[in-house]
Amino acid sequence: MTAIRRCLLGLAALLASCTTIRPTLSADQLGTPPGRFSNAAFDVVLKRYVDDRGLVDYAGLQAHRGPLDRYYDLIAAYSPETTPPLFPTRDDALAYWINAYNAAVLRTVLEHYPIASVGDVDWWLPDKVGFFVLQRLTVGGVTTNLYDLENTVVRERYRDPRVHFTLNCASRGCPRLPRYTFAGDVLDVQLDQEARRFVAEERNVRIDHDARRVYLSSIFKWYRADFGDNLLAYIARYSTPERAADLQRAAEYEIEFVPYDWRLNDQGGTAE
Repeated sequence: MTAIRRCLLGLAALLASCTTIRPTLSADQLGTPPGRFSNAAFDVVLKRYVDDRGLVDYAGLQAHRGPLDRYYDLIAAYSPETTPPLFPTRDDALAYWINAYNAAVLRTVLEHYPIASVGDVDWWLPDKVGFFVLQRLTVGGVTTNLYDLENTVVRERYRDPRVHFTLNCASRGCPRLPRYTFAGDVLDVQLDQEARRFVAEERNVRIDHDARRVYLSSIFKWYRADFGDNLLAYIARYSTPERAADLQRAAEYEIEFVPYDWRLNDQGGTAE
């Protein structure tokens, strides 16, 4: 088999693995854009199907998916690019993209549920490509994927490291999915809140003075450039005074990044 034929067969296999996650209603069917973009349907989903641990009742959501489907219809039709008047401020736009990502993740999980991990989607491909790249989503009338939403839109356009504490990839190693949507008028407060919540959890930041080692979530490794030259100083910004003092004491310790927990953040899954 020639190299070209192998490449063509590999490309064909990848294309066959792509799943298009279509909205229920088109923009034309939705009609005239609302005066302001509404997160009400997604708020219903988060309050009803997400618990205080950030785990999702996927079985219940799959059985009663109307609010999520309605919200996906909205993000598929409208975005800060297609209908700027719905998002008058930068924070309105960023809040939209965070909510859109989190809702698209839930919608993608439902497309394949039941699964034990996002890695189960096209499991034979490396690096969770099947879930994050090959699932074709519609956002603001544009076909995209979760990888591009996170990296090309949220990270590159807004350059705010706190977004890493808000984007939930349906895995237990992720920041906990909050039970509320993000909103432009309070976004700065919400971003700080989620940053503080993330770094306060021992699973994400743990100091072992005896071993002279700091254990950090792999998120700090994957996106290290986003957090600046001094990871511990960045974490200290969102820590209690006591923890900040501990982090300063640990300034010369070795940093170890803990393996990511890719188990699905499913209420029906294995207990933590």
